[in-house]
Amino acid sequence: MDERLRFVARRLDGEKMSELCREFGISRKTGYKIFNRYKEFGIRGLEDRAKSPYRHPNKTPFQIEKAILAIKREHTTWGAPKIRDKLIKQIPMVKPPAPSTIHAILDRHGLVKRRKRRRYKAKGTELSEALTPNALWCADYKGQFLLGNKKYCYPLTITDQRSRYLLACEGLESTKERGAFPVFERTFKEFGLPAAMRTDNGVPFASAHALFGLSKLSVWWLRLGIRIERIKPGNPQQNGRHERMHLTLKKEATKPASFNFLQQQGRFDDFIEGYNQDRPQQALNGLYPAELYTPSPREYFHPEPLEYPFSDRTIQVTQCGRICIGRRKINFSTVFAGQYVGIREIADEIWLVSFMDYDLGFFDQTENRVEPVGQNPFAPLTR
Repeated sequence: MDERLRFVARRLDGEKMSELCREFGISRKTGYKIFNRYKEFGIRGLEDRAKSPYRHPNKTPFQIEKAILAIKREHTTWGAPKIRDKLIKQIPMVKPPAPSTIHAILDRHGLVKRRKRRRYKAKGTELSEALTPNALWCADYKGQFLLGNKKYCYPLTITDQRSRYLLACEGLESTKERGAFPVFERTFKEFGLPAAMRTDNGVPFASAHALFGLSKLSVWWLRLGIRIERIKPGNPQQNGRHERMHLTLKKEATKPASFNFLQQQGRFDDFIEGYNQDRPQQALNGLYPAELYTPSPREYFHPEPLEYPFSDRTIQVTQCGRICIGRRKINFSTVFAGQYVGIREIADEIWLVSFMDYDLGFFDQTENRVEPVGQNPFAPLTR
């Protein structure tokens, strides 16, 4: 929603559609669709719509899925290859799903028994309450605003939830990940690493098109041992302390806006100092955030390559997001480019792909793509 609002606002200010679409990473067709929705329905036209398409080329029809589950319940010991053979006998006129797809369907319905591993099996995200500094950091972009030189500024902010300490406020030219990486790296070097990071589901913290909504930024956090927390879409109150800081930032450091980024960053730096050192917080019994916050004892580091001793193979994902086995190229996800994953055969000619302690998907001997596992371990809570 915020991205669409920013897009429409800049279009209304007279910016060219082609340049806007290029910056936001969308096609002109999508850009005109968003803008026409706004012209027809107003802000209501920019609200999220149902994510599920009417038809998806890779989605198994529900009738086929129902037949697969029926065969499994009748023959509880059968694996995906045998179920596929039975399906061909029962419905010969329909192209059967690949064994890895059948295995993923069974996994989604809790009909797959996996061998126990010695490693910790990660659970889905929970929204925690920080009891100590650095137990949870919150990050977000305050809404963009126009500088005096007619360029938009996107402030990236990071706070410690327990102490309200403002760790960073950096004016950036966009929300693209290439600008966010250096900000987080500088913050980690100065203050150490948090136990968890809470964000919304927007760019660059998450990706709508990547496996399980992960982004290169969130994969990097996982490699640093930082848990991912995501708020429920449309519920900014789940990051309420951070949003309240944004209101103060907007009043004291953006109105009126400075002429250029350098001048505006100077105001942000002054705001950080005043907010941390000279602004009592009622929720902290009148203390300044700086009186409560202490840097994390976990120092920033460059992660070593991953190893998977309990997997059959350890493979590095290519820059184009593929897993290469011999001459086979299996489509996986570009957000894992350069990372090492573990490959383990968990059924007849069906392999499980793992990253760190997360089971991510299956592939088989025929299909050159990874089918996601049933549960998304990084999804925000729905309740």
